[in-house]
Parts: sequence; C-alpha cells; structure tokens
Amino acid sequence: MVGERRPVVLRNGTVLTMDGQKRILTDHDVLVVGDRIAAIGPRLEAPPGTEEVDATGGIVLPGMIDTHRHLWQTAMRGYGADWTLTQYFVWYYLEWGKVFRPEDVYAGNILGAAEALDAGVTTTVDWSHGLQTTDHADAAVDALQQVPGRFVLAYGNIQDSPANWTAKPEFRDFVNRRITNDDMLGFQLAFDVTGDPAFPEKPAFEVARELGVPVTTHAGVWGATNDDGIRLMHDNGFMTPQSIYVHAATLSADSYHRIAATGGSISVSTESEQSAGQGYPPTWAIRAHGIPVSLSMDTSVWWSGDLFSAMRSTLGADRAREHMAAHAKNETVTHSSLRAEHVVEWATMGGAKALGRDDLGSIEIGKKADIVLLRNDNSPAMFPVLNPYGHVAFQAQRSDVDTVIVDGRIVKRDHRLIGVDLKAIRAAVEQTVEHLRAQLGEEAWEKGMNPDIPTAKVLDNPYTYTEYRGDTRTSV
Repeated sequence: MVGERRPVVLRNGTVLTMDGQKRILTDHDVLVVGDRIAAIGPRLEAPPGTEEVDATGGIVLPGMIDTHRHLWQTAMRGYGADWTLTQYFVWYYLEWGKVFRPEDVYAGNILGAAEALDAGVTTTVDWSHGLQTTDHADAAVDALQQVPGRFVLAYGNIQDSPANWTAKPEFRDFVNRRITNDDMLGFQLAFDVTGDPAFPEKPAFEVARELGVPVTTHAGVWGATNDDGIRLMHDNGFMTPQSIYVHAATLSADSYHRIAATGGSISVSTESEQSAGQGYPPTWAIRAHGIPVSLSMDTSVWWSGDLFSAMRSTLGADRAREHMAAHAKNETVTHSSLRAEHVVEWATMGGAKALGRDDLGSIEIGKKADIVLLRNDNSPAMFPVLNPYGHVAFQAQRSDVDTVIVDGRIVKRDHRLIGVDLKAIRAAVEQTVEHLRAQLGEEAWEKGMNPDIPTAKVLDNPYTYTEYRGDTRTSV
C-alpha cells in the first residue's frame, strides 16, 4: 500500500488552478505538505526530504471527480458495448444482476476504483446499486479501501424497493459499522423515483434525511424516470442542495426550474446518454437554467472509464446540438457557447461542488492535495501545449497521466500506480467472469451481449417494486 506522507513539489508545470479566476500559471511549482497544498509559485523553496516531480512541459490540474459510476459492473468491461438502455435493464434489473455474489461486487469495485485512479480521477462516486445484502455492501467498501483514492459509496439495491432495504436493521448496522466520517469514504443513498403517485420511495428519503446524507437519483431517463418523480420529490420537500440528479436528459423546463430553485446539481454522463438512450445529453438545457454540472462515466460495461472521454464527448454533443438548432433556423454558429474551460471545470470543481467538498476541486493554498500531472515525453500529442484547457479536453488521454496525488500521497508515479496489486485484481476479476459464465451458461452468456426484450413492462418501468405504469411508453 501507499506509504507515509512526505512533502512533494511539482516543478515548473503549467498549473490550471480552477479557482474561479481562470488562472493559468505557467512555469509554476506546487508544494504539498501533509495532506494540503502549502504553496504555489515559481522556484519554491521546499523542506528537506521533499520529493521532487518534474512537471516541465506538463499540465498540473486538480484531481478529477466522477459523480456517478457503477463500479460493481467493471468486471464485465465492454460486455454490453452494443446494448440499448432497455437491454441493460433486462440484463441487470430483471435477469442476471441477482447472480452477483459479494466477491463479484468486490472484483468489479476494486478494478473500477483502480481504473479511475489510473486516469486521474481522484474522487469517484460508486453508484452501487448491486448491494442485494449488506455482505455485498461490505465487499464494496472492502474493495474501495484497498485502492488509495477518495470514494463515495452511494448505497443502492435494484433488486428491492428503497423503502424496504433502507428499513432493514442490517442496513443500519452496516452504516454504523462502515460509515465512520472517514475523509476518504463518503456516503450517499442511491435510488430512483418511478413517478408512482403513491410515492413508494418516500420512506427511503426519510431515512436519508434522518441519517443526514444526500440522495443521488437517475432522473429524466427516457422510459424509466420523468417529471412526475421530480414533482413528487419537490412537493414532499426532498429536493435539497445536496441532491444529485443523474442524466436529467428528458426533463421539462418545470423540472429544471425545481432543481435550480432548490440548489441541486446534475451529473451528466454524455457517453451514456448519447449511446444508450436516456435522452440527448442535456448540458445545453442545463446551462440555460443555471444548474451546476458535474461529469460522470456511468459504467465500463459499456463505455470508457476516464473523464477525458467525458469532457470530449460533452463538448461534441453540446456543440452538435447548437449547430443543428442554428441550421434549422438557417443560421450559423460563429462562437461556441460551451468552451473547453467549462468542461474542465465540470470535471474538477463541478464534482467538488456537487459533493459539498469545498476543500477539493481546485489548486489553492490550504486545499486538500488531490493533484494530477499530465506529462508524457513519449507522446507526440503532448506538445506543444498552447491552449491548456483545450489540451486537457481534446488531446490528453489516460496514458498521459504521469503522477497522481491523493490526500497528499503520491499514488501514481511515472505512469504506474503505487500500492495497487493489479495481478491480484486480475485474478479476482477472472473468477467473477468464470462464475457469471457458469451461472448463465454459454448460450445465455453469448446471447446476453444482445439480449431479447421480454414481453413485460420493462419499456415503461424497469423497477420491480411497483406496478406503476407511466403514460410515455406503450407495452410490448
């Protein structure tokens, strides 16, 4: 594992402070002492024993923050590359999600956590809706604590109703045992609101309020959640500044107004939305309503696991819609509304604000030392650096992450993770894949990459805990 802290100084880099002033500091040093940023400036004096990191020609930025990733699914990397959202619901919610054992959640979590850290994502919200039992939840946390990153466990269970699993004594026991105000492990509740007028999710919101923890919810997902869910949350007083609405791609202006008025934020998963079908990536609408934005990757069962992809795809989707809207009016866009600096901000400060972590997300004296250095002398794509924001958003890749510092400790150096046993992770993942293939059988395993859609309510409502049917889908 990662050893004791020692002072660290990153020398002579281009520093993107993300401090709200859009400062780009060229040829600057960043000094880390303990778990904090101690100084920023050219040619800093460092204490004896300080580890020196050459950042010449590189870009220093805050650790990136992913506000929604289903880490437990990472062991199935790429399996669902051709899925639609409906097929995802069929596979995980209705058919095979229930065969995951605690050790399978562990394998996915530890692989996904390492993958995120390797790509410069220093804080990841583990949207962990595969926790059928508290044994699964313990396995999820065990995995997160084996990787030297910062994580938030968003506890969920798609196989049971939120009202039921949040009321179980063993759930409270888990919270008491494992959620201990550890600065490296935050906690949220993760469940969705179907729009059922009976509001069966209300008791779970009350548990969240009692525990004093945020709720993160997939909102505005075509065929699953819609404006009715937002209205129920609002009318019952459960929309708060800590609420994180994932996707929010098919909401009306009324719902956006409610989110804006109550101070919540939206986690945009552009690769997911533009591929799976939750709705067109909504940053164009969110910006119009002044709602804070963070970025997320959703799941590696489909997509990439780095926020470079998130920034790139978000710029592309937002700009494509802006051009199409202009063309429809026989007009031409001459200046892009969404700029590279905006998506870099969403990948850093946006995530910090969504999580209520004012000590993360920027490089400022006194803030937590979660820092990423992008530098790759072996890549012809890493020079020249003329527009640092544009370089991060369009040119850089996970392979260009040279150094990662979390909580003042170096956890990746010279492009290699420290304190992460990839051989052991590979073995755990191989055992999970072997288990899943055995449970499904070879025919179902192969078929699962393009599963048939059952004659059921899945196109209208994939949730098993309510018979509610909305009016946006027709049955099959």
